[in-house]
Formats: sequence, structure tokens, C-alpha cells
Amino acid sequence: MSGLFSALGSVWAWIGHVFDPFCGPAGAFTLLAGDTLISCGATGWGDEIALGVKVTVSLALATLPVGLALGFMIALAMQSQEKSLRTATGVYTTIFRGLPELLTLFIVYYGFQIFLQGVLTWLGSESKVEINAFVAGMLASEVLLSAFRAIPNGQYEAGSALGLSRRKTMWLIILPQLIRIALPGLSNLWLVLLKDTALVSVIGLADILRQTGIAARVTKEAFLFYGLACLIYLGLASLSSIGLSAIARWANRSGVSR
Repeated sequence: MSGLFSALGSVWAWIGHVFDPFCGPAGAFTLLAGDTLISCGATGWGDEIALGVKVTVSLALATLPVGLALGFMIALAMQSQEKSLRTATGVYTTIFRGLPELLTLFIVYYGFQIFLQGVLTWLGSESKVEINAFVAGMLASEVLLSAFRAIPNGQYEAGSALGLSRRKTMWLIILPQLIRIALPGLSNLWLVLLKDTALVSVIGLADILRQTGIAARVTKEAFLFYGLACLIYLGLASLSSIGLSAIARWANRSGVSR
């Protein structure tokens, strides 16, 4: 069995190398960099920068569903008839809206990690806790709340008249409209999230900005590497815009067909 897993790992590593957009056989750095400072291999910084791109995209993709789920729950709580829920979510959004993003990152990464470690120690556990730096990244509550308010109350009443439970009404009637209405705002939030991942460089994660910053300090070629970072971020934003535009066209077409 271990031989099978080793073979699968080798195949996966080969596939990753072949289709690597930066350092693969047809990668950008391999074809364009030559023997310069941004080439791949021992003589250049291409491998390190390619790793930074993977970390940046992975952070953004990992944070997106967390932010959407948390934002959806906050938006639901703000719509609730329970006053305590509305008050709690109002305080929460006011605090995080008023704090600088970098300070929020430090509080979550250092403060919350220390708090959880203290709780585990008090419970008699010696296990260590590592918190993802962007677990509290993108909160989409304001966008989703606006989308909720754009849906007439008659939609809820129609679901009730059809004999649907509140849960089925939300799933079958409200949620499809919510996605279509909130999609433009969520698209902007994704682009903001992609750029804000650069903040994690201050706590040591090897993202694009940290890798290019190290290369700039070592080689004394700051303009070259920071300019390369600009091009990479612009490329990621352009690809995201193309994908989000395709999703928006699909959502609008499915809405018209209904």
C-alpha cells in the first residue's frame, strides 16, 4: 500500500511540475526569464516566487468560503426578529469595520491563538494551536444583507402559501435570487480579498509580497521584484475578472430562463 501511495505521489508531483504556469516546461519564468534573477532553479528566484503565488491563491480560496458562511449567518441574524441577535451582530460589524485590517490580523493571529492555547492548558491539554492568519478574512455580511433587503417580503409569503417550510423557502426561492443579486458585490469582495492577502507577509507567511521582498533585499533589485509582484497581482486580478464575468453571465441567463 505504501508503494501505491508513493507512486501516486510521484505522478502528482510530475503533473504539478508539467502544468506549473511559472516553472514548468512551458512556464512563464522558464520561457522568458532565461538565466536572469527570476529564472527557476538554483541561480534565480523563480521557484520562491512561484511558491508565493500558490500561497496567495490558496489563502484567498481557503478564506472565501469561511467569509461567505460567516457573512451569511451575520446577515440572517441582522434580519432576525430577535433583538439580542441584531444587537450582537451590530456590535460585531461595528468593531471590525472600525479596526484597521492589519490590527485585526494581529489580534486574530496572535491574540486568539494565545487565548485558545490558554483554554487548552486550563483543560489539561498540552496540544499546540495554530490559527490560520486569515480565518477572519473576508466578511460578506453587508453585501448579503443588502441582497436580502432587495428581495420583497412577498417572496417569503408566496413560499408559505405554497406550503413550504421556512427552510425550504430559503433554499428554493430566496437563495437563488440572493446569489444573483449579491454576485456583483461579492465579486468586488473577492478582488479585495485577493489583494489583502498581502498583509499576511508581516507575520511570516511566504506569499507573493514576502517572497519578492526577500529577493529584493538579497539582490538589491527592488524595482525588478516589486514590479514583478505588481504584474502577478494584476494577472491574478485579470483572470479573476474573466471568471467572475462568466459566472455573472451564467447567473443572469439562468434568471431570465426562469
